[in-house]
Amino acid sequence: GINAEYMGDIEIFRTIIEALQGISSTAKVFCLVHKMDLVQEESRDSIFSAKKAELQNACTLLEITCFRTSIWDETLYAAWSAIVYSLIPNVSLLEQHLNSFAKISEADEVVLFERATFLVISSSTRSPHPDVHRFEKISNIIKQFKLSCTKALTSFHSMEVVNSHFTAFIDTFTQNTYVMVIVSDKSIHSAATRLNIVAARKHFEKFISESSSDMRSVL
Repeated sequence: GINAEYMGDIEIFRTIIEALQGISSTAKVFCLVHKMDLVQEESRDSIFSAKKAELQNACTLLEITCFRTSIWDETLYAAWSAIVYSLIPNVSLLEQHLNSFAKISEADEVVLFERATFLVISSSTRSPHPDVHRFEKISNIIKQFKLSCTKALTSFHSMEVVNSHFTAFIDTFTQNTYVMVIVSDKSIHSAATRLNIVAARKHFEKFISESSSDMRSVL
């Protein structure tokens, strides 16, 4: 029945983990417990905890991180962003550079996105924001806009959005990233922020070129 099939899947998972451990004893394992939207809300915590425990019992040889996900909310995006973030070597050093860039630019927030997927790699927030899902929303907007550009036989490079509360700059940054800079101080001219982005691009390219090959492959 279903239970026998599931236990068979767990055994296959255990065998794969054993083989993986033999190849790389420091490998990280990420498991997405998907379609959580199909589970009654009051039961989600307990069911996820049970599935997580089963996976951890089958993966005692390697570090395992579990996420509960659904395509219908922000959980899938958050999970993949967390996975990408965890794979970046010396991420604390990267964040120090972003913090310095944000401070020099007098920006409310600076966010680094992976170029192809627009997953968040790292960020620096100097002014708290109430919307914890803003990065996912921004990512979806930009991906849709990039798709429209592709249909129009052109490519997306950068954009500047201005309203009464802030100015948002999204621009290509390093080989594999985009950067978003949010500035709410109206006394700061857009040209100054754009110049800061150009200067930061050169700095980050130098920083990445001097970093490990693992970091260069991501950034």
